[in-house]
Amino acid sequence: MEARARASQILCLSDPLAKAQAARALDGGLRIDCEAALAEPAGIPGRPLRPRLVEHITLKAPSMRTPAGIAALIHAIAHIEFNAINLALDIAWRFPGMPEAFYRDWLRIAVEEALHFTLLREHLVELGFDYGDFDAHNALWDMAERTRHDLLARIALVPRTLEARGLDASPAVRAKLIGAGDRRAGEILELILRDEIGHVAAGNRWYRFVCEQRGLDPVTTYAELAERHQAPRLRAPFNLEARRAAGFDEAELAALQQAG
Repeated sequence: MEARARASQILCLSDPLAKAQAARALDGGLRIDCEAALAEPAGIPGRPLRPRLVEHITLKAPSMRTPAGIAALIHAIAHIEFNAINLALDIAWRFPGMPEAFYRDWLRIAVEEALHFTLLREHLVELGFDYGDFDAHNALWDMAERTRHDLLARIALVPRTLEARGLDASPAVRAKLIGAGDRRAGEILELILRDEIGHVAAGNRWYRFVCEQRGLDPVTTYAELAERHQAPRLRAPFNLEARRAAGFDEAELAALQQAG
Protein backbone atom coordinates (compact mmCIF):
# COMPACT_ATOMS: atom_id res chain seq x y z
CA MET A 1 0.00 0.00 0.00
CA GLU A 2 1.15 3.57 -0.63
CA ALA A 3 2.73 4.97 2.55
CA ARG A 4 0.89 8.29 2.91
CA ALA A 5 -2.48 6.61 2.43
CA ARG A 6 -1.49 4.04 5.04
CA ALA A 7 -0.54 6.83 7.45
CA SER A 8 -4.01 8.34 7.08
CA GLN A 9 -5.59 4.95 7.77
CA ILE A 10 -3.60 4.48 10.97
CA LEU A 11 -4.45 8.03 12.05
CA CYS A 12 -8.13 7.05 12.02
CA LEU A 13 -7.68 4.16 14.45
CA SER A 14 -9.24 4.95 17.81
CA ASP A 15 -7.79 2.14 19.91
CA PRO A 16 -4.44 3.43 21.24
CA LEU A 17 -2.80 0.00 21.36
CA ALA A 18 -3.91 -0.86 17.82
CA LYS A 19 -2.72 2.54 16.59
CA ALA A 20 0.68 2.18 18.24
CA GLN A 21 1.09 -1.36 16.92
CA ALA A 22 0.14 -0.33 13.37
CA ALA A 23 2.45 2.70 13.47
CA ARG A 24 5.36 0.60 14.71
CA ALA A 25 4.74 -1.77 11.78
CA LEU A 26 4.98 1.00 9.15
CA ASP A 27 7.25 -0.35 6.45
CA GLY A 28 10.03 2.03 5.47
CA GLY A 29 10.08 0.40 2.05
CA LEU A 30 6.50 1.34 1.16
CA ARG A 31 6.10 3.34 -2.03
CA ILE A 32 5.48 7.06 -1.48
CA ASP A 33 3.40 9.19 -3.85
CA CYS A 34 4.71 12.66 -2.99
CA GLU A 35 2.27 14.52 -5.22
CA ALA A 36 -1.02 12.83 -4.28
CA ALA A 37 -3.55 15.24 -2.76
CA LEU A 38 -5.34 12.85 -0.42
CA ALA A 39 -8.89 13.42 0.78
CA GLU A 40 -9.15 14.11 4.50
CA PRO A 41 -10.63 11.13 6.34
CA ALA A 42 -13.63 11.70 8.57
CA GLY A 43 -13.16 11.90 12.32
CA ILE A 44 -9.42 12.40 12.60
CA PRO A 45 -7.60 11.79 14.74
CA GLY A 46 -9.08 8.53 15.95
CA ARG A 47 -8.98 8.58 19.73
CA PRO A 48 -10.31 6.42 22.58
CA LEU A 49 -13.17 7.44 24.86
CA ARG A 50 -10.63 7.73 27.67
CA PRO A 51 -8.70 9.69 28.78
CA ARG A 52 -11.24 12.43 29.32
CA LEU A 53 -9.95 15.62 27.68
CA VAL A 54 -10.15 18.79 29.79
CA GLU A 55 -8.70 22.30 29.65
CA HIS A 56 -4.99 22.16 30.40
CA ILE A 57 -5.29 24.86 33.06
CA THR A 58 -7.49 22.54 35.12
CA LEU A 59 -4.81 19.87 35.38
CA LYS A 60 -2.75 20.10 38.54
CA ALA A 61 0.81 18.87 38.95
CA PRO A 62 0.63 15.44 40.62
CA SER A 63 2.33 14.69 43.92
CA MET A 64 5.35 12.43 43.69
CA ARG A 65 4.62 11.10 47.20
CA THR A 66 2.06 8.52 46.09
CA PRO A 67 2.03 5.75 43.46
CA ALA A 68 -0.98 7.42 41.84
CA GLY A 69 0.91 10.71 41.59
CA ILE A 70 3.88 9.05 39.91
CA ALA A 71 1.52 7.22 37.56
CA ALA A 72 -0.31 10.47 36.74
CA LEU A 73 2.93 12.09 35.60
CA ILE A 74 3.86 9.07 33.47
CA HIS A 75 0.33 9.11 32.04
CA ALA A 76 0.73 12.76 31.05
CA ILE A 77 3.91 11.91 29.15
CA ALA A 78 2.24 8.88 27.54
CA HIS A 79 -0.59 11.14 26.37
CA ILE A 80 1.93 13.48 24.75
CA GLU A 81 3.49 10.53 22.96
CA PHE A 82 0.08 9.25 21.80
CA ASN A 83 -0.63 12.69 20.34
CA ALA A 84 2.83 12.70 18.78
CA ILE A 85 1.93 9.52 16.85
CA ASN A 86 -1.11 11.34 15.47
CA LEU A 87 0.92 14.44 14.60
CA ALA A 88 3.59 12.51 12.69
CA LEU A 89 0.97 10.52 10.77
CA ASP A 90 -1.01 13.67 10.00
CA ILE A 91 1.90 15.63 8.57
CA ALA A 92 2.90 12.63 6.47
CA TRP A 93 -0.44 12.36 4.64
CA ARG A 94 -1.73 15.93 4.73
CA PHE A 95 0.81 17.99 2.81
CA PRO A 96 1.67 16.93 -0.76
CA GLY A 97 4.47 18.18 -2.95
CA MET A 98 7.46 17.73 -0.66
CA PRO A 99 10.55 15.60 -1.39
CA GLU A 100 10.33 11.90 -0.59
CA ALA A 101 12.82 12.33 2.26
CA PHE A 102 10.29 14.57 4.02
CA TYR A 103 7.72 11.78 4.17
CA ARG A 104 10.33 9.19 5.13
CA ASP A 105 11.32 11.39 8.07
CA TRP A 106 7.78 11.68 9.45
CA LEU A 107 6.94 8.03 8.92
CA ARG A 108 10.09 7.11 10.86
CA ILE A 109 9.12 9.57 13.58
CA ALA A 110 5.67 7.96 13.81
CA VAL A 111 7.36 4.59 14.41
CA GLU A 112 9.52 6.04 17.19
CA GLU A 113 6.64 7.92 18.85
CA ALA A 114 4.66 4.66 18.85
CA LEU A 115 7.54 2.93 20.63
CA HIS A 116 7.66 5.70 23.23
CA PHE A 117 3.94 5.40 23.89
CA THR A 118 4.18 1.62 24.13
CA LEU A 119 7.02 1.73 26.66
CA LEU A 120 5.22 4.28 28.84
CA ARG A 121 1.90 2.45 28.66
CA GLU A 122 3.55 -0.87 29.58
CA HIS A 123 5.22 0.83 32.54
CA LEU A 124 1.88 2.28 33.64
CA VAL A 125 0.42 -1.24 33.62
CA GLU A 126 3.34 -2.46 35.74
CA LEU A 127 2.43 0.27 38.25
CA GLY A 128 -1.20 -0.89 38.36
CA PHE A 129 -2.68 1.76 36.05
CA ASP A 130 -3.38 2.16 32.33
CA TYR A 131 -3.62 4.78 29.65
CA GLY A 132 -6.95 6.55 30.09
CA ASP A 133 -7.01 6.36 33.88
CA PHE A 134 -6.25 10.08 34.30
CA ASP A 135 -7.59 13.23 32.63
CA ALA A 136 -5.53 14.83 29.87
CA HIS A 137 -5.57 17.89 27.60
CA ASN A 138 -5.63 18.38 23.84
CA ALA A 139 -3.21 21.28 23.35
CA LEU A 140 -0.95 19.48 20.87
CA TRP A 141 -3.78 18.55 18.53
CA ASP A 142 -5.40 21.97 18.94
CA MET A 143 -2.28 23.50 17.36
CA ALA A 144 -2.41 20.89 14.59
CA GLU A 145 -5.95 22.08 13.82
CA ARG A 146 -4.87 25.71 13.71
CA THR A 147 -2.09 24.91 11.23
CA ARG A 148 -3.88 22.33 9.09
CA HIS A 149 -3.78 24.49 5.93
CA ASP A 150 -0.14 25.65 6.10
CA LEU A 151 2.82 23.30 6.17
CA LEU A 152 5.25 26.02 7.26
CA ALA A 153 3.09 26.97 10.25
CA ARG A 154 2.64 23.31 11.18
CA ILE A 155 6.39 22.63 11.21
CA ALA A 156 7.19 25.89 12.99
CA LEU A 157 4.64 25.50 15.77
CA VAL A 158 4.39 21.77 16.42
CA PRO A 159 7.85 20.12 16.22
CA ARG A 160 9.83 23.37 16.63
CA THR A 161 7.66 24.80 19.44
CA LEU A 162 5.44 22.38 21.33
CA GLU A 163 7.62 19.31 20.88
CA ALA A 164 10.80 21.32 21.47
CA ARG A 165 9.36 22.27 24.87
CA GLY A 166 9.80 18.62 25.73
CA LEU A 167 13.55 19.03 25.27
CA ASP A 168 13.48 21.78 27.89
CA ALA A 169 11.24 19.93 30.32
CA SER A 170 12.73 16.44 30.04
CA PRO A 171 15.72 16.77 32.42
CA ALA A 172 13.61 18.12 35.30
CA VAL A 173 10.81 15.59 34.77
CA ARG A 174 13.30 12.73 34.58
CA ALA A 175 14.99 13.91 37.79
CA LYS A 176 11.61 14.15 39.51
CA LEU A 177 10.68 10.57 38.61
CA ILE A 178 14.07 9.15 39.57
CA GLY A 179 13.91 11.13 42.82
CA ALA A 180 10.57 9.47 43.52
CA GLY A 181 12.22 6.07 43.07
CA ASP A 182 11.04 5.28 39.54
CA ARG A 183 14.28 4.50 37.73
CA ARG A 184 12.51 2.66 34.90
CA ALA A 185 10.60 5.82 34.01
CA GLY A 186 13.91 7.69 34.03
CA GLU A 187 15.37 5.18 31.56
CA ILE A 188 12.39 5.58 29.24
CA LEU A 189 12.64 9.37 29.36
CA GLU A 190 16.34 9.16 28.52
CA LEU A 191 15.46 7.18 25.38
CA ILE A 192 12.66 9.60 24.51
CA LEU A 193 14.92 12.65 24.84
CA ARG A 194 17.49 11.11 22.51
CA ASP A 195 14.85 10.39 19.88
CA GLU A 196 13.05 13.71 20.32
CA ILE A 197 16.23 15.62 19.54
CA GLY A 198 16.11 13.89 16.18
CA HIS A 199 12.42 14.70 15.73
CA VAL A 200 12.91 18.38 16.44
CA ALA A 201 15.94 18.33 14.14
CA ALA A 202 13.70 17.08 11.34
CA GLY A 203 11.33 19.95 12.06
CA ASN A 204 14.19 22.43 11.90
CA ARG A 205 15.53 20.95 8.68
CA TRP A 206 12.21 21.08 6.84
CA TYR A 207 11.26 24.45 8.31
CA ARG A 208 14.37 25.97 6.80
CA PHE A 209 13.73 24.12 3.53
CA VAL A 210 10.24 25.64 3.19
CA CYS A 211 11.45 29.08 4.31
CA GLU A 212 14.07 28.97 1.57
CA GLN A 213 11.46 27.86 -0.97
CA ARG A 214 9.27 30.82 -0.04
CA GLY A 215 12.12 33.32 0.31
CA LEU A 216 11.47 33.92 4.01
CA ASP A 217 13.78 34.68 6.92
CA PRO A 218 13.46 31.82 9.45
CA VAL A 219 13.76 33.94 12.61
CA THR A 220 11.35 36.75 11.73
CA THR A 221 8.93 34.33 10.07
CA TYR A 222 8.81 32.19 13.21
CA ALA A 223 7.85 35.20 15.34
CA GLU A 224 5.10 36.13 12.88
CA LEU A 225 3.70 32.57 12.77
CA ALA A 226 3.78 32.24 16.56
CA GLU A 227 1.78 35.44 16.95
CA ARG A 228 -0.68 34.65 14.13
CA HIS A 229 -1.51 31.19 15.47
CA GLN A 230 -1.37 32.12 19.17
CA ALA A 231 1.45 29.77 20.05
CA PRO A 232 2.26 29.57 23.76
CA ARG A 233 5.05 31.83 24.91
CA LEU A 234 8.13 29.75 25.68
CA ARG A 235 9.73 30.43 29.03
CA ALA A 236 13.11 29.60 30.55
CA PRO A 237 14.83 27.42 31.52
CA PHE A 238 15.79 26.18 28.06
CA ASN A 239 17.80 23.06 27.35
CA LEU A 240 20.25 24.86 25.09
CA GLU A 241 22.47 21.80 24.66
CA ALA A 242 19.58 19.70 23.39
CA ARG A 243 18.26 22.54 21.25
CA ARG A 244 21.65 23.00 19.61
CA ALA A 245 21.83 19.25 18.99
CA ALA A 246 18.38 19.53 17.38
CA GLY A 247 19.62 22.17 14.96
CA PHE A 248 18.54 25.49 16.45
CA ASP A 249 21.15 28.07 15.45
CA GLU A 250 22.54 30.79 17.70
CA ALA A 251 20.28 33.51 16.26
CA GLU A 252 17.21 31.43 17.05
CA LEU A 253 18.45 30.64 20.56
CA ALA A 254 19.19 34.32 21.21
CA ALA A 255 15.67 35.28 20.10
CA LEU A 256 14.24 32.51 22.27
CA GLN A 257 16.09 33.66 25.37
CA GLN A 258 15.20 37.28 24.77
CA ALA A 259 11.51 36.44 24.43
CA GLY A 260 11.54 34.05 27.41
